[in-house]
Amino acid sequence: MSFGGASGNTKVFKPTPPDRGSFPLDHDGECKNHMQIYLDCLRSSRSRERVPADCRLLAKEYLNCRMERGLMLKDNWGSLGLPDDKRSSSTDTPESKG
Repeated sequence: MSFGGASGNTKVFKPTPPDRGSFPLDHDGECKNHMQIYLDCLRSSRSRERVPADCRLLAKEYLNCRMERGLMLKDNWGSLGLPDDKRSSSTDTPESKG
């Protein structure tokens, strides 16, 4: 009796790493406050069709916090799906910090 499929047709699953590398967990909670504020914004705007600009700015602050603390690689906002928004003062260009 054979379990798991026909013989000769077995495929081996090979996991692949994420395209952008690892995304370490924030075990020390260094960016937890930024994350919570961003999630609260998303919850409050749940009924809207689009995410408000304010929430996008909060996302940039959260991601910038992670980049500054080495919890993710520094990247430009465009490749992260966040347009460069001159209204945010501390998060204009993550590459310039470091």
